[in-house]
Amino acid sequence: MQSFKVKDLMVPLSDYATVSEDATLFEAVKELEKIQEEFKKTSYKHRAILVFDKNKKIIGKLGQLDVLKSLEPKYYEMQDQSGVKSFGFSRHFMKSMLEHLSLLDGAMLNICKKAGQTKVGTLVVKPTEGEFVDIDASINEAIHQLVMGQHQSLLVTDQKGDIVGIVRLTDIFTTISKTMHECGIE
Repeated sequence: MQSFKVKDLMVPLSDYATVSEDATLFEAVKELEKIQEEFKKTSYKHRAILVFDKNKKIIGKLGQLDVLKSLEPKYYEMQDQSGVKSFGFSRHFMKSMLEHLSLLDGAMLNICKKAGQTKVGTLVVKPTEGEFVDIDASINEAIHQLVMGQHQSLLVTDQKGDIVGIVRLTDIFTTISKTMHECGIE
């Protein structure tokens, strides 16, 4: 059985959707749509776009959920409170919260305005230390980081610490699944 490294499974920056931090939300969405269209040849589409700064260095990523959260600034305030992610809210509570706090009130009416005015740099999710993995790391290390951090992807760095690609949960899962089939498990 083959031993995989992160570099064997990663998507290089040249094949991944990127956009400047000065781009608008709409420009980022268009770029993500474009790369998804080009990637239709594979089974998994891109779910995020990498954001670069004025020096062409990747500073973070913007995912589909981040685009949805950008429609309502109160979501960022709510998630800044420690532990909010870990609460298991009921559907009833979530609905009453939506109504009581007037979340997304008029969001669909203002979606075009927000998409044309909001700069990606204000929305970009800055990666934490646990979201970086070395290009020569084993697949085991990447799996551990994905599981423990509950991440959908990891930014791949070279020996200089520059981001050179992204390794996605879906790519690792596909490799594991394929390996299981090759083992001849019945």
